[in-house]
Amino acid sequence: MPVCSASVLYLLLLLLCGLLGGWVLSICPAACSCSGGHRVVDCSSRGLTKLPPGLQHNIRFLNLSFNSLQGLDSQLSHYAHLRTLDLSYNRLESLPPALPRSLWDIRAAGNHLRSLDKNDTAYHWNLKVLDLSDNELERVVFINNTLLSLRSLNLSHNRFWTVPTNMPHNLEIIDLSHNYLLRILPGSLDRLPRLAQFYLHANRFTWLSEGIFDNLIGLEIITLGDNPWACEEEEHITKLLRWSEKTRATVLGCPCYTRPICGQSHLPVTGRERYSARFTESPLWVNSRSEGQDVQLPPRTVENTPNYQAKSPLVDSGMYQGKAGMNESGDHIWTSSTSMDSFSSHTSTTEHPKSLTKKPKLTNLYNEGCKLDIKTQQTVILSVVVMTTAFTTF
Repeated sequence: MPVCSASVLYLLLLLLCGLLGGWVLSICPAACSCSGGHRVVDCSSRGLTKLPPGLQHNIRFLNLSFNSLQGLDSQLSHYAHLRTLDLSYNRLESLPPALPRSLWDIRAAGNHLRSLDKNDTAYHWNLKVLDLSDNELERVVFINNTLLSLRSLNLSHNRFWTVPTNMPHNLEIIDLSHNYLLRILPGSLDRLPRLAQFYLHANRFTWLSEGIFDNLIGLEIITLGDNPWACEEEEHITKLLRWSEKTRATVLGCPCYTRPICGQSHLPVTGRERYSARFTESPLWVNSRSEGQDVQLPPRTVENTPNYQAKSPLVDSGMYQGKAGMNESGDHIWTSSTSMDSFSSHTSTTEHPKSLTKKPKLTNLYNEGCKLDIKTQQTVILSVVVMTTAFTTF
């Protein structure tokens, strides 16, 4: 009988630890929705002015977009497992300092950022995607041999006059469309051998130096439409036109409106040509905002999908289309794609499946060799009911 009593107490202790442990470790802030064991957290469009309390230390995915955040100081620095951080469409004037070095994906579109200093990205060796579109950026500073994992850089809809220099060397996608670009300084593009997609449409280029794109040996797509090319200056424009015809890349928006698509790749991806207008036109609500009108942002929609397909609403180039999911260890996986045929604007970045928390099963108390009397059985059952009720209440 003493052995049986000890076994019962041991089982009760395990049950209590399981219930309370799950309650303590699986926390979701009241203002947010969570999934993936509360490590995928969506706090978008909640009217937040500060970081919500109660975030687990081991979260992997945090969406704080479409709120009213003005500054986060170093509040995010201790989330050492964070992979994806979405701060888009808040009121930030600078990136929060000391962001976790574990980040793969940072999105801060639609804020009031005016500059990106070298210390903002100096230690983000793991970063793959950086979206700073629709801000007020005039200057960005990158340090040599940093951001070695960065593949996609979105600087569209800002205030750049020249193409930034010293950009990370492993970039595959750069979007500088819808700026005030007038020129590309010599040497700015010399160390970008993997660059495949380069978006320069809707700027203020009139001409470009001869051979400026020659070192982009991996270039597949470049957009040059909606620029005020000086077509009457034959000495300069003829060289650019000749390059646009002979390049192996696909040129969308040929200079001087010679034709919509040029380059030696005369077989564009099916359906790509129908996006030609999107390389020259910005959404209506963006134009209205720039004119000082108070226009409501497009509404967010919640979809039951595990895919992180949110793109900058200002970039229709297919730059950040991709899929995300959770692997067996719970990591949030980002898979980039260069497809230009489908987008999901302002979709929720998290899924909302049914609760994944399972209550521990009670071991059969009627095993052979440990038979309990009726009074002991009733005591055990009552204890289980009380603990379960308490856990449910909390």
